[in-house]
Amino acid sequence: MKKQKDFFDKFSEFLKDIDLLKNYIPPIHKAGYPFIILFMICTIILSIISDFFGWMGVFLTIWCVYFFRDPERVVPIKENILVAPADGRILSISTELPPKNLSEDKEIKMKKISIFMNVFNVHVNRIPSSGKVVWLKYIPGAFLNASLDKASEKNERMISKIEIKKDVFVYVVQIAGLVARRIKCDLEENQTVNIGDRFGIIRFGSRVDLYIPESFKINSLENQISVAGETILAEFENKNVKK
Repeated sequence: MKKQKDFFDKFSEFLKDIDLLKNYIPPIHKAGYPFIILFMICTIILSIISDFFGWMGVFLTIWCVYFFRDPERVVPIKENILVAPADGRILSISTELPPKNLSEDKEIKMKKISIFMNVFNVHVNRIPSSGKVVWLKYIPGAFLNASLDKASEKNERMISKIEIKKDVFVYVVQIAGLVARRIKCDLEENQTVNIGDRFGIIRFGSRVDLYIPESFKINSLENQISVAGETILAEFENKNVKK
């Protein structure tokens, strides 16, 4: 019992230190609280087994809190831009036909920007441009490594079609990965959205694909690190663009 008391005394001191830093710790996304509580319960159980496992639980709990962080972002004050929907590394920028279940017109090519999120990136996704949600589609699938090209067509994913101007559409595709198996999308059809708004989260690392019209000017590079809601990925002219 003395051993457990010493552990909890040390843990209490640690929590006090964390409390002093609360003004410097970013907010936590609501989807993370069940996991954080679960990690804390496991930490208590592990601490009964040994101090070593107890401290392992502490560090894993800290990582869980870190993973679900939801920092504020400063959206650029500029018209006719698309900002990154996710934090991470830009895997590729290509021009290709959208997947068959993505567009009603399969003959129109679009530019695709793929962003890969590792387990240390912020995983809260944000709206790339103001507009209206036209439809949402959930596509069941596999859980391949999200960095692979075929993940765009094979993996489980959530597709959001957003009309940013009259008859001008972009598609945001949240893609599950090898570890990330839960996609959360808070959008509803016919919902009005603003650039930089939070709209969902993918738990434990994955990928987001952004499909945009070919006429849009790309302002980003492959292997560039993007910041959701802040990094400008593309620009478009202030007139209707063929979708």
